[in-house]
Amino acid sequence: MLWRLIPLEIHNAATNMALDEACLEEIHAGNSKPTIRFYRWQPAAVSIGYFQNLKREIDLENCAKLGIDTIRRQTGGGAVYHDFEGELTYSVIAPLDIFPKNIIESYQEICGWLINGFQALGIEAEFKPINDLIVGDKKISGNAQVRRKGVLLQHGTILYKIDVKKMFSLLKVPDEKIRDKMIKTVEERITSMTNINPQLTFDQVYEAFVNSFTANKDFEVGKWSDTELELAQKLIADKYNTDEWNLMR
Repeated sequence: MLWRLIPLEIHNAATNMALDEACLEEIHAGNSKPTIRFYRWQPAAVSIGYFQNLKREIDLENCAKLGIDTIRRQTGGGAVYHDFEGELTYSVIAPLDIFPKNIIESYQEICGWLINGFQALGIEAEFKPINDLIVGDKKISGNAQVRRKGVLLQHGTILYKIDVKKMFSLLKVPDEKIRDKMIKTVEERITSMTNINPQLTFDQVYEAFVNSFTANKDFEVGKWSDTELELAQKLIADKYNTDEWNLMR
């Protein structure tokens, strides 16, 4: 099977989510190859899971003041802060039948590619079901999945560096005392690559994960088709930039 690798791109939140969905639709239609893509978020963004309530999870006023995008994902899970400097994000979009039917096993397979990337950088990460990677007892990667139309989409975060205080300034927390306690708890539960090895550059990290995701695969470096780009623009206008989608719960 021939895979397509879309090299690192930088987009806003709506574009990142629309490209994932456009690719899923075109794979379903039989027009696109299984795809691995890497991307960053500019401006930085907070995404919420499909089943969450945007106003309940996110401090929309503070996000607007700081120029932070907000978006609902088509995958489940919780609210995630995507920092431009601090995160490398990946998506794997491919026919469902090339992965195990069992959800945890399919997470484990793709997260294995992540583990190999961390290992190449001297970081021993392990899979923590259902969808996290940890180093020691601290989370370094969160992942989410959706299965639609015979296609699996999994995307996830690779934490390069973290700013927990900024993250909590963008999320809804009842009061300052609880906020301080939560920051301390999260700082004890989450780590990043630069926490482990301050010498690692973003380019080194990106290269390691490109290599680990494409290892033992036939792949070509590709680009989006005109149809995918047109569909993504339509999804941005009709879905990802609308209150109807983002505020639907």
